[in-house]
Amino acid sequence: MMLTRFLGTVVFVIVAAVPAAAGDPPVIPLWENGPPGFEGRKGEAELIDKGTITNVHYPTLTVFRPEPERATGVGIVVAPGGGLAKLGFQGGGVEPARFLADRGFAAFVLKYRLPREPGVPYKFEEHSLEDGQRAVRLVRSKAADFGIKPEKVGMLGFSAGGEVVSITSYRPGAGDPQATDPVNRLDGRPAFQMLVYPGPLGIPSRLPAGSPPAFMVIAADDPHTSVVINLMNLFRESDIDYEAHVYARGGHGFGVKKSGRQSLEHWPDRMIDWLQDEVVADPPPPK
Repeated sequence: MMLTRFLGTVVFVIVAAVPAAAGDPPVIPLWENGPPGFEGRKGEAELIDKGTITNVHYPTLTVFRPEPERATGVGIVVAPGGGLAKLGFQGGGVEPARFLADRGFAAFVLKYRLPREPGVPYKFEEHSLEDGQRAVRLVRSKAADFGIKPEKVGMLGFSAGGEVVSITSYRPGAGDPQATDPVNRLDGRPAFQMLVYPGPLGIPSRLPAGSPPAFMVIAADDPHTSVVINLMNLFRESDIDYEAHVYARGGHGFGVKKSGRQSLEHWPDRMIDWLQDEVVADPPPPK
């Protein structure tokens, strides 16, 4: 596999069966032969423009591993945003994944199919869920290879990536013990979720039993602030642990880079604090 290099220009890239360049992080396909029912589109070219990807038909995970001496044993699938019509792969995927890996967390950037891209056959309730669950299952299936614990695989999503995390977190994820593919026998629901200025899709009217604990971040001047406020109420009603940070300003899409506001400079540190307290430190199991 090859990690696409972001050159600031529009390029087409065939992602199937291409060796990785030296020094690039490894890329793992969710399905070697392509997604079920769409295997014939595996070799279609993606469109890359300044770190943004469209025309995704071959979902993958790009792997960022921590140094062994810093490893926490925790794995995190990172879902970039982009309104489900494109993927902000660099700012909402690679950058937070590197941030996490530098702090001891194995990170896996999910390149998922885009149901709002014009002309594609994909649906959020079906294919976004399928990609999210498959990503969690695949990371769990390779936990020993990556030095992580399968019970400590969670998800981080930005904007529309938060919607992918939500639907994966709140839908049943039990594996099929009779599945021919051993990956599909594993649980596809993440052990924890982290939502950064998420959109409204994928959130039920009431959280189902077994929903994973959550860390949430948004700015009060974001048009989707009510999503996090509503989720806070749902978590309280369901007696499921959560932590939420609502910052005064910041708009939508501030990511993990320098934002120009002192308060927002440190939200990624609060995420690491939460991970250390609630995931690394072996807290009690979900209620």
